[in-house]
Amino acid sequence: MTRPGRPAGPTTDTETVVLTAALDLLLSEGAAALTAQRLHQVTGVSRSTVYRHWPTPAAVLAALIDVAPTPPAPPSGDLARDLHAAVDQLCDRLRDRPVGAFLQALIVAAAADPSTAQLRHRYVGDLLTPFHTVLRTAGVPATDREDAVAAIVSPLLLDALLLDRPAARTRAHRIVDTVARRLDPASEAEPA
Repeated sequence: MTRPGRPAGPTTDTETVVLTAALDLLLSEGAAALTAQRLHQVTGVSRSTVYRHWPTPAAVLAALIDVAPTPPAPPSGDLARDLHAAVDQLCDRLRDRPVGAFLQALIVAAAADPSTAQLRHRYVGDLLTPFHTVLRTAGVPATDREDAVAAIVSPLLLDALLLDRPAARTRAHRIVDTVARRLDPASEAEPA
């Protein structure tokens, strides 16, 4: 039996319009602009609809994070090749999408509203998932996995977030080769 009334979530069109505008606002004005009033002004979607589905700026940020992940490629079983593919995917995301700017906005939002720090952790976790998946599939122990991911990803995020320059893909590939040899001595990691 269906019950009359409003649907549980926004329509796909409404969600696309609001979240696209929210991303633009976040990148241009910061997380404080993610209010129902401001989203209504830029989209024409009623304030009540925006508020009903995204009652706080943190809810808008969470919705943006929900639509952001790029699924990792299925592991091939070759540790070095799979880590190289994860590096390429992250470098592409840092270059082609507003990943760095979004993360910077999350950092600023977390400074103003500590409850959004959890969202920042979740977003970074999504960026790291492909690396963890590859290493977990290869049977790398959790401690070694954390160290390997940090060694590979940290320089890329440093470039994108703090140094405001393109992620150094070639350097990241050299790091992958070093990490792969350390974790899998039988690996014949070839530089990319």
